[in-house]
Amino acid sequence: MIIKEKVKENAKFNEKRLNVSKDFIERLEIEVKTIVEKACRRAKENSRNTVMGRDL
Repeated sequence: MIIKEKVKENAKFNEKRLNVSKDFIERLEIEVKTIVEKACRRAKENSRNTVMGRDL
């Protein structure tokens, strides 16, 4: 789900680009999947088939 190039484009502090390690991308992928799974669970618990911002 994560596009490494997009993460690298946005990895900045005070407009200075930072390097992004492979393990950061891997960990970010896990975090995003977990967030999506939780949001899907919440949507279903509320009898919806659409995941919405409020599910975050």
